[in-house]
Amino acid sequence: MSAELAPPPDSAIADDVARALAEDIGGGDVTAALLPDADDVAYLLCKEDAVIAGRPWFDACHRALDPRVRIDWRVREGDRVAAGTVLATLAGRSRALVSAERAALNFLQTLSGTATATARYVEAVRGTRTRILDTRKTLPGLRLAQKYAVRCGGGHNHRIGLYDAVMLKENHIRAAGSLAAAVREARRQQPSLPLIVEVETLEQLDQALQAGCERILVDDFDADARREAVRRAAGRIPLEVSGGVDLSTLRGIAEDGVDYVSIGGLTKHVRAIDLSMKLGPPPAGLA
Repeated sequence: MSAELAPPPDSAIADDVARALAEDIGGGDVTAALLPDADDVAYLLCKEDAVIAGRPWFDACHRALDPRVRIDWRVREGDRVAAGTVLATLAGRSRALVSAERAALNFLQTLSGTATATARYVEAVRGTRTRILDTRKTLPGLRLAQKYAVRCGGGHNHRIGLYDAVMLKENHIRAAGSLAAAVREARRQQPSLPLIVEVETLEQLDQALQAGCERILVDDFDADARREAVRRAAGRIPLEVSGGVDLSTLRGIAEDGVDYVSIGGLTKHVRAIDLSMKLGPPPAGLA
């Protein structure tokens, strides 16, 4: 797996999985207890076109309940698959297979949903200089997982949280007295962190270009103002667009020449991919 698609640390995945299994199984899976605890097999089916993400969480769910389970994947993270694709086969203890099923599928369907949505936006800007970014509008407790899924879909990560980049917005600038003053104070307190400045007018854009930062976010600029912002920036500082962007407007924004478009919907408007896991070998037509 490439460094770009490297998942979060094993400890973070284990924490995610422990929470998911605890809320699902509680004191014990009373339905699985009805099954004979024998060796069995299962297969994982994707029922719609998708980009796959979430294998590490799927695997960890099953191995938490059966360390000896065998999972043979037929696809890689970030692969595009068609409806009707068998993603993996499993061999393990029957009770563990069915007890882990829902938590494992919840991770895989959610993260594949994020990756699939991201891939659509990435495809929409293909051939332009624009890169697609996520935001902090993630499902609580699943930020690292969803940001990983964005990368699987071909997107890029914005700041992870409130600790790894300084982002100056209207309230910060107002409190400091001016944009230049806010930038100076940010550089004084956090000289090693990236600095992003949000601007609401072309006048503020000029101030940000003069003050210096790693990226400028142009907020609620119409098309004419956005193109003028690109002209004034002239590649000196990357420009980001955020807010009110959807697939119908994205291509035009990208063709204006902005460097980044950040889209909260990649991680907050999640539509899970339709997956199923069934005991037994795959049917002949799917094998």
